[in-house]
Amino acid sequence: MIKAESLTHYYGPYPAIQDVNFGVRRGEILGFLGPNGAGKTTTMRIITGFLPPTRGTVTLDGYDVVEQSLEARRRVGYLPETVPLYTDMSVNNYLKYMGTLRGMAPSAIKPRLSDVIDVCRLGDYRKTHIGKLSKGFRQRVGIAQAILHQPQLLVLDEPTIGIDPIQVVETRKLIQELGRDQTVVLSSHILPEVSMICDRVLIINEGHIVAEDTPKNLADGLQGVERLEVEIGGPAAEVLPVLKAIRGVHDVSHTNRDGRHTYMIQADAGQDLRDAISQVVIGNGWSLRGLQMVGMSLEEIFLRLTTHEEL
Repeated sequence: MIKAESLTHYYGPYPAIQDVNFGVRRGEILGFLGPNGAGKTTTMRIITGFLPPTRGTVTLDGYDVVEQSLEARRRVGYLPETVPLYTDMSVNNYLKYMGTLRGMAPSAIKPRLSDVIDVCRLGDYRKTHIGKLSKGFRQRVGIAQAILHQPQLLVLDEPTIGIDPIQVVETRKLIQELGRDQTVVLSSHILPEVSMICDRVLIINEGHIVAEDTPKNLADGLQGVERLEVEIGGPAAEVLPVLKAIRGVHDVSHTNRDGRHTYMIQADAGQDLRDAISQVVIGNGWSLRGLQMVGMSLEEIFLRLTTHEEL
């Protein structure tokens, strides 16, 4: 659906992005991550035809966003970080106006308007002036205008920023529902959000793509060791040295929360020590209350790739 090749953009003498290459498959939800100033918004503006690249190309469904701009933009719904709303218009009138700007026929706007208002759960606010809506409902109106013309690609720049927790949950559900029928590119600073919603993650730092894969594959590639979390009923002073003596174990850390003793075990990559741990625990007469493999979180992956901090 999207093919970006050698994307480069300068603001004056300063490069925002340099030689960025990536692709997005049809029907995929892609999470686009990076620290502030990394080049996320610049890249998304180029994808949507809002900003021409200094160098490089982007095609949407085979259409060049510069050379065939109108055809490409017809296939895009865009929700920028600052939602483009006219606060003195009602929800209904604003969406009708946006449909007209999109070149939709009047006969097509009316039924589609009902559909998007239903999908975005705006039925109780059709006649309400946008200026009177909460931030969360304004976000919904922004999403409604982005999907009104049934685009093949939906680009969302920080769609849940600044809204309350209940609205965040509702917006995430809405994005997941939209992802069943459309390709979605989602930029977010909220890493758990990306883990929950996205099929694949692309991480940009200092204008360059530094990683592109599923969160699981990124974790497997970066981790270098296996991690197991074990909860054991037994005296910690005795349990710790026994766990450390298991062949293949590199390190064991212990936490005690309200009498619950949990051990984080680091082992050689590719080794599954669950059987060995179980046998040792049971053989010593302790109770095994929990045992699970633990991967790197997306936050750990993000920090590993965008900072020089050792995790």
